[in-house]
Amino acid sequence: MGDKLQAQVISLWVATAGTTGYAPLDTDIDVDIAVIGGGVAGLTAALALKRAGQSVAVIEAAQVGSGVTGHTTGKVTSLHRLVYSELAGRHGADTARSYGQANQAAVEHIARVVSDEGIDCGFRRVPNFTYAETDEAVSLVRDEAALAARLGLPSVYTPDVPLPFPVKGAVRFDNQAQLHAVRYLQGLARAVDGAGSFVFERSRALALRDGSPVVVETERGSIRARDAIVATNVPFGDKGSFAALCILHRSYLIASRAGSAPLEGTFISVEEPMRSILAVDVDGASYVLAGGEGHRAEDSGDTAERYRRLAAFSRDRLGTREPVFRWSTQDGIPVDGLPYVGLMSSDSTHIHVITGLRKWGLTNGTAAALILADTLCGRGNPWARVFDSTRAARAEGGSPAGHSVPIPPGPQQAAPDQEDTDAPMVPAPGEGAVIERKGEKVAVYADPAGNLSAVSAICTHLGCTVEFNVADVTWDCPCHGSRFATDGTVIQGPASTDLASRPSPFKR
Repeated sequence: MGDKLQAQVISLWVATAGTTGYAPLDTDIDVDIAVIGGGVAGLTAALALKRAGQSVAVIEAAQVGSGVTGHTTGKVTSLHRLVYSELAGRHGADTARSYGQANQAAVEHIARVVSDEGIDCGFRRVPNFTYAETDEAVSLVRDEAALAARLGLPSVYTPDVPLPFPVKGAVRFDNQAQLHAVRYLQGLARAVDGAGSFVFERSRALALRDGSPVVVETERGSIRARDAIVATNVPFGDKGSFAALCILHRSYLIASRAGSAPLEGTFISVEEPMRSILAVDVDGASYVLAGGEGHRAEDSGDTAERYRRLAAFSRDRLGTREPVFRWSTQDGIPVDGLPYVGLMSSDSTHIHVITGLRKWGLTNGTAAALILADTLCGRGNPWARVFDSTRAARAEGGSPAGHSVPIPPGPQQAAPDQEDTDAPMVPAPGEGAVIERKGEKVAVYADPAGNLSAVSAICTHLGCTVEFNVADVTWDCPCHGSRFATDGTVIQGPASTDLASRPSPFKR
């Protein structure tokens, strides 16, 4: 895309948060609870457990906020498009009510934590809207508003929607919120670290063993604990069992400088293509975020065109200037619509998991963390049964909701980009290509100055061949959605091991 948009390929939240400096785990320690993952679910659980008198150690493979939570919209709300109509239709009103109660409690929990810990993260109360632009969609939002109100949520239908383009009507939830996602996580980490509890960065989990104690191994140290929580978006150590129960879904966001009066509220559309909208002030600058263009992770398509469509929407309908930041993220959509929270499997005794947060991780992740905190402290939780990770999450007909798992190519299959030739083409600056040389597939990237770097092109998850994403400057697995930086570092799972460095097949 080259950058016709001239936008930095980085999340607004990551770009403006500053960095943290927690040391890697380099010894063996003993705590009550080990937490794998420094996102909203892991850190919220860690703080709740620490407050309950447990000692906790959190390990994060990169830095706090660098994962999925650092690439969110920043919406803190229990209104998730038309989720209550969906869940009531599939599971009944009681399940929909539990989901709503859990997420609304998460909104209030986040508000209390921000206040109690003095976290400077731009938290502010705003209404949230699911809006409709057509008569057909208006009937859907009317039904959603009425149902959500019956379930006890702060819901009304309104024809008055504060957007700068015509809208027929919307579901409105009052007293919701928005925040700077990474600054919030950094505040959680500060509250967790110390007084016998720990946060470790650059500490990737390499092995996880159930038992008494649970043992989490990293490259330079280990954690022994009574229980462990795996909160890594795609679960680490589950042997792929949740891959059939979650559809990895990728979506895109741009942040543009605001060109007019700020929006009062956060918004998401009913119609397709779905559009998510939020306005925010960060360090004296006003931005409008526009998101959407979602798809299954394996169906990548033209990523650059997806950003262009978002930029056109933001400019033409929201009156913004050109994008300053652009980024993508992916999350697990549970096949039965409900997050998975609880034991890793029916055979687990002390390993617990949080996954399938259906792209509303700030509240679903918080609710999940509170469920596990109650469980590990021996307290009952009213939502634990509905979110139970060991439930039979099967679609009609007894198979995971039509989610096929692609078969990775065999080791001798030719790379899609180039066959082995005497003179393969050198990637142009800013581009990458998969080259097959001497029977091995190598992913070669040329930085903007033309300097070449190479890594193995075989995804470390299940052996598919990665493809270069020129818009996001990443190596992406087309089979199961793993993403890697150009140096091979894992950005998002299910892969948990980096792509190995390789010599460049090109001589200079």
